[in-house]
Amino acid sequence: MLYAREHAESHEMTYFRLELLSAAEERHVDNVISFVGEDDSGSFGILAGHGRCITSLVFGLARFRCDGEGWQYLAVPGGVLYFLDSRLQICTRHFLVDNDYGRISELLQRKLLAEEEQQREMKESLRRLEEALLRRLWEAGRRDGLQEQM
Repeated sequence: MLYAREHAESHEMTYFRLELLSAAEERHVDNVISFVGEDDSGSFGILAGHGRCITSLVFGLARFRCDGEGWQYLAVPGGVLYFLDSRLQICTRHFLVDNDYGRISELLQRKLLAEEEQQREMKESLRRLEEALLRRLWEAGRRDGLQEQM
């Protein structure tokens, strides 16, 4: 995936546009020369001129580089990546972008721990709800059984 045929014939720099899309935020980045992400098969890269592709990103860090700049890091909790006609779209629940690897790694770790805690609390809440529902069904069944015996 890293190699694009157009780069073999020309040393001229070509770019693509990165579009980050979530329910709450939209960000467009122009003059992107390289993107590195990860899906279930492992790490992959995209350069301008790459053919059409679609994949599902895993939870973690991706990175991209614009002309004349260093790497920018992109934290995503998974998402869908689609590349076509020099436009890379990433659709995800939310995203974070930072040029400091240490800072974004820490933010991602905190976000992951917060999501895990939220998921644990939701599971516990569902367990209590299910328990209360079963108790009420059992009590209703007992009352109906007692009334039939009378």
